[in-house]
Amino acid sequence: MPDSVAMKQSRSADQPKLGFNATWSMAVGGMVGGGIFSTLGVVIAVAGSWAWLSFLLAGLIALATGYSYVRLAHTFDEGGGAFTFLREINARGFAGSLSWVLIIGYVLTNAVYAFTFGQYLGHVVGLGPWFARFAAVAIIAVFIGINLMGAGEASGVEIVLVWVKVAVLLALAGWGLAQWNPPMLSKGVEDAGIGAALFGAASVFMAYEGFQLLTYDYDDIAHPRKTLPRAVLTAIVSVIVIYVVVALGTAMLIGADAVVAHEEIALAIAGHQALGVAGLVTVTVAAAFSTGSAINSTLFATARLSHEVAKAGELPHVFEHRNRAGVPGRSVVVLGVLAAVLAAVGTITMLVEAASLAFLFTFSVVCALAWIERAGHRVITGFGVITGSAATIALTYRLAQNNLPGLAFLAVLVLLAIFGRPYILRKTREEFHG
Repeated sequence: MPDSVAMKQSRSADQPKLGFNATWSMAVGGMVGGGIFSTLGVVIAVAGSWAWLSFLLAGLIALATGYSYVRLAHTFDEGGGAFTFLREINARGFAGSLSWVLIIGYVLTNAVYAFTFGQYLGHVVGLGPWFARFAAVAIIAVFIGINLMGAGEASGVEIVLVWVKVAVLLALAGWGLAQWNPPMLSKGVEDAGIGAALFGAASVFMAYEGFQLLTYDYDDIAHPRKTLPRAVLTAIVSVIVIYVVVALGTAMLIGADAVVAHEEIALAIAGHQALGVAGLVTVTVAAAFSTGSAINSTLFATARLSHEVAKAGELPHVFEHRNRAGVPGRSVVVLGVLAAVLAAVGTITMLVEAASLAFLFTFSVVCALAWIERAGHRVITGFGVITGSAATIALTYRLAQNNLPGLAFLAVLVLLAIFGRPYILRKTREEFHG
């Protein structure tokens, strides 16, 4: 969720609306801002030499979902994402439950970014695993403080920084591809077969989740009916290309076994292999900035999403509270603390896969809604429903086989969102009015 989300919030009323270039850059930044730094090692561990295909398959699901989002925004002539779209068809209870699942996904995503930030920083300073966990918690604490002061908004400079991060990634990928050594794609890892690509795609789907946040910026986009579809769909295609070449180039540079062995910091290892200390520092700085800014804008936007959901009566009233800076401070603290705890105790694979499952479920629902409402070509939206659902089932099966405690934890949260939500809301309302 990253770099793009908060840009809208920082724009003053007299600024011009967002054109295609700004909208496209924000969509790319929303996906790349931390995603590939966190997920490359995970997908190669799952899919081996077919990791590139996993990113392609996940991208195609994201492309169908992006199409569904923009067509629904066009149909209802407003943004707001899944929560708003479901309420438009009077599915208010389901909208509330899905908003909880979506917020859980964002909390997990922030934990992934914090965990990755800590690992890259910890690798450079070499103070041991305790420092990486400490840094993960500390960076979230920093951005909780920044957001509470009302300074969480990003600025237009983020658009330039998106290009810097993309340039670093493409340069690293190009260095590896120049070696052109396909056997490195499977070096030291089991041949899982092409079928593993689906499991890999499901496992790292969170790397594509950022595009959908542009629907929240609908009213701030110039000619949104034309600009939004062009920007979102071309951005997703661009990110697919970036992820595929990075997956290929990095594995060819250091070998699949090295990527898996250092899955939390694989790109830093590749940077060191390519340019020595200079490469290590460059990639680490890019990763630290990407994940840090992603934490900030994810926390910023998720707190405001929670505030809007609470105003609609679908979250406890405590999330409606705003502090003197006009910030939903309690939302910031609660969401930030939850992410910090998960970053402190979780593993990269567990966090990435749990976040991916939350987004796959949410995006499958959006595709289904677009199909039902005949928003766009039903072949495309139907493809999104089928592939998104298949990936959701595949990832659930994988978690059941390899991480049953993690799946059980996520299942409890989802069941709470679906079945416990009405009771929690009723009790909090009674206490509030009592």
